[in-house]
Amino acid sequence: MDEHKLLRPPVEIRYREELEALKATDTGKKPENWQLSPRAVRTFILGSRTPVSHEGGSVVIGKKYFGNDALVERCIITLAGNRGLMLVGEPGTAKTMLSELLSAAISGVSTNTIQGTAGTTEDMIKYSWNYALLLAKGPSREALVPSPLYVGMEQGILTRFEEITRTPAEVQDSLISVLSDKVLNVPELGDEGILFARPGFNVIGTANTRDKGVNEMSSALKRRFNFETVLPVREVALEKQIIINEVQNLAAENRIDMPVDEDVAELLASTYHELREGVSAMGHRIDSPGCVMSTAEAVSVYYQTMIGAYYYGDGNMDVDGLVQNLVGALSKENQEDLTRVKDYFNTVIKDRAGKEGGLWKRYYDARKWLK
Repeated sequence: MDEHKLLRPPVEIRYREELEALKATDTGKKPENWQLSPRAVRTFILGSRTPVSHEGGSVVIGKKYFGNDALVERCIITLAGNRGLMLVGEPGTAKTMLSELLSAAISGVSTNTIQGTAGTTEDMIKYSWNYALLLAKGPSREALVPSPLYVGMEQGILTRFEEITRTPAEVQDSLISVLSDKVLNVPELGDEGILFARPGFNVIGTANTRDKGVNEMSSALKRRFNFETVLPVREVALEKQIIINEVQNLAAENRIDMPVDEDVAELLASTYHELREGVSAMGHRIDSPGCVMSTAEAVSVYYQTMIGAYYYGDGNMDVDGLVQNLVGALSKENQEDLTRVKDYFNTVIKDRAGKEGGLWKRYYDARKWLK
């Protein structure tokens, strides 16, 4: 598969060289049917200080998840056991990215995924039927259409379940017996319809805490998972680095030949951090917007501005465009949030503009777009 012809290559293709290098040099203990040992999985996600050398050459393993390293280690150990892993947290805290990285490193595939919605049904999770074959030949394995959970059990790979709390409660509870007994029964196939999960199978679920209560998980299902809370980034420098890394990846995938402006990335990281935390670096109290001020949104705002500068501008980041895209991101849920951001510009940004000038002055002047 040519990754250059894919709009968004899956993790196992995007980082194929790193995965192959780790697999060639991995001497750690591996759970059955894992592609890499837990130690190598950790290295893949958190990076290595020195290049990994093997017969094919030398590869630098970059850090892909910027957050709590101990959380990553706990996630890996959970998946090596018999309990599922549930990643919960605010929207935009890289829960999906972490589940993709874990799946690619452990199973070699990150696309065996159930996307939870209000319309998700049980057959979308387990199995359905090719009705033409069903009518022609009757119930058979040939007529059965396996869904992600079935595929995970049959092949001994991870199944990712995104936004699990958005699915109806009865659909969620269909996972209970599978996670407990590691068995899936297809009654139509009789004695041949019992599928026992192969080693390596497990489930990684994700749920947004803001969606909690939409379809609350039952206590029985919760007991089948180990819960890990993925918190927002708390450091401006780290948030800036995430913005830079993610935008560089997006630009490379879409062949946008334009460098990332680190000063603009820092300005945007500071804005999101201060609005999210409710206090500025200078000690100003800020009325935080009610919308999600996630790092993922900051990446989107920067990238949208970059695209505009690349196609319409002179290749330099346009601060007016940055503020326009910021307005679009903040006004999705509540127009009152714009008033709070205006107050932020008229206090915090005004002070920074007066003391530092330059980019901050241009940023303050662009407040005219906060309408």
